[in-house]
Amino acid sequence: MTHPVMRAYLSALSTHIGPGLAALPLADCTDMLGLDGLGLLLSPIDRPAELVQSHGERTVALEDLQQLQGQGPSLDAAHHGTLLLLPDVGELTADRWPGLPAAIEALDVHAVFSFPLRIGMDALGVLTGHRTRPGPMDTDQLTHAFGLVDTLAQIVITTVTHNEQAQIDLLDEPGLHFAEVHQATGMLAAQLDIDGDIALIRLRGYAFSHGRPLLDVARDVLARRLHLDPGDTPPSW
Repeated sequence: MTHPVMRAYLSALSTHIGPGLAALPLADCTDMLGLDGLGLLLSPIDRPAELVQSHGERTVALEDLQQLQGQGPSLDAAHHGTLLLLPDVGELTADRWPGLPAAIEALDVHAVFSFPLRIGMDALGVLTGHRTRPGPMDTDQLTHAFGLVDTLAQIVITTVTHNEQAQIDLLDEPGLHFAEVHQATGMLAAQLDIDGDIALIRLRGYAFSHGRPLLDVARDVLARRLHLDPGDTPPSW
């Protein structure tokens, strides 16, 4: 049976006009799934996963941390379509994501659940939830989560199929969180005459070594308050 929150969202879609994805009732979805926060990331073809909607005071920080380190459950789920249920971050070893588990715990996040949006073998994005206490999601919560991401995947693929601009529109929302990171990467690449991937590593390295959120560093670069030295060498995480 479809949960009332999902039924209300599907009903709202019938009246949604304009580009982008209709705003999800993420606060209600968070409660429905027994979580403390949710983040929706979309990753259209040939573009990095981007946080487009979020709820919860730690959600943006959690996603920023993964963008900073270039690793983590949201990124793996978005890129590879991998389901990642991590009921106790403290039990993770550093083998898969070196340095990340302790950094996640420092945010007072102790459980992370990343549900990929997939159509067949194609990964479209991810819905990542978290809790400040460890513990698994129960059967009903998992059932609702799978139903929600299946619905979202159908909506995304339908939008893309019917509108050739949809891959752009889906990421052109006012709440786009990390667009400035991509813009700063491009600016830095041009300034230092380096490849975009290397420019992103420089941004991440600076943010990591100075203990700053990646988004804040990107904004300083865009505002020309921060000029990175071409010889800066990023640290190893």
